[in-house]
Amino acid sequence: MDLFDYMRSNTMEKESPLASRLRPETLEDIVGQQHILGEGKLLYRAIKADKVSSIILYGPPGTGKTTIARVIANTTKAEFTQLNATVAGKKDMEQVTAAAKERMGMYGQKTILFVDEIHRFNKSQQDYLLPFVEDGTVVLIGATTENPYFEVNSALISRSIVFQLEPLNKEDIAILLKRAVYDVEKGMGAYHGEISDEAVEFLADMSNGDARNALNAVELGILTTEPSADGKIHITLDVAAECIQKRVTLYDKDGDNHYDTISAFIKSMRGSDPDAAVYYLARMLYGGEEVAFVARRIMICAAEDVGNADPQALTVAVSAAQAVERLGMPEARIPLAQAAIYVACAPKSNAAYMAINEAMDWVAKHKTEHIPPYLQDAHYSGAKNLGHGLDYKYAHDFENHYVKQQYLPDEVEGHKFYRSGDLGYEARMKEWLEELKQEG
Repeated sequence: MDLFDYMRSNTMEKESPLASRLRPETLEDIVGQQHILGEGKLLYRAIKADKVSSIILYGPPGTGKTTIARVIANTTKAEFTQLNATVAGKKDMEQVTAAAKERMGMYGQKTILFVDEIHRFNKSQQDYLLPFVEDGTVVLIGATTENPYFEVNSALISRSIVFQLEPLNKEDIAILLKRAVYDVEKGMGAYHGEISDEAVEFLADMSNGDARNALNAVELGILTTEPSADGKIHITLDVAAECIQKRVTLYDKDGDNHYDTISAFIKSMRGSDPDAAVYYLARMLYGGEEVAFVARRIMICAAEDVGNADPQALTVAVSAAQAVERLGMPEARIPLAQAAIYVACAPKSNAAYMAINEAMDWVAKHKTEHIPPYLQDAHYSGAKNLGHGLDYKYAHDFENHYVKQQYLPDEVEGHKFYRSGDLGYEARMKEWLEELKQEG
């Protein structure tokens, strides 16, 4: 490192964001994640013994993935190298692996490669790393906010241990906030700031387990608040509220939270819990989810889970989807809520869903059976000469507009695809159909 590199490194360390400066350097300084870093836990033992194998750190932003990597870097005797998958390319990986092979061959020293945002690497980039991970040239530490079982190649997953990090609880965030305000060496202690218990509790709650967001709010508050008459900067509840004006939501429209939240939303409607349905709807809307996507899911749920137990549910859902197109946010939240509540409160039947699935499965597995001639189209010239339409019984010519007649092909006759439910309007349909067939 030359003089300019040294000066630049010192400047960056001093000017880097508070959340970066406060990152722990030892296991003992880490706050939270005791389920994987508690004394005696596997990852704790591996780091302490400098026996870390390839791992994937998976969790929401601000939960300590990079912190754990930094602690490993400070603990290990191996060479520690870092890449960020958002900017690194194959050339960068080639340089790292070439140096790792040389280091292993000449000095017998391992190389730990930390890849931040590893899900950003495409399949070919991930495949490139595989042989070097497999033969031990590099020990891979990947960090990702996305489900690695979806976003990381299965071959890499099979050669790694996945550790899932959880959002920090409010007590953990509170510890970090006080450390940030009063730590003179790494925190904002030199500014002589004070933070009230109310402000700590508020920021810890509003950050939703994201330590980085809470620390950014404290840093902004201290840097922009004038000292009081006592010469101290007071971070009060009002100051804290200004610095974090909107609650952090763990919602990524393209990631796990998107799928988890929409899943919970649908299951709440299916489970007849309107309160939960509205809650998850609010989370999606607050997180910026596309209202058209939400409307489509309500329509699907209305058809799949309510069906003919209340045919009006689909009508309400379709009307809400049309209203959403015309209104946009924020007004679109109202018809969406109306439709979600209606579907949640409606009697349930998945009979139509099951019927079409079973019928589709039958068609896929069996040859195309011959349609009875009397059901075939008889409106074109020569059709009757082929026997099409002959002896067809027109239902409206008979009492109750019903006549007993075989409609399924011979090979399928007698097979039941539709099994009516016993709730709501579908129960009435079932009763009517049974009476009709008995009379017929």
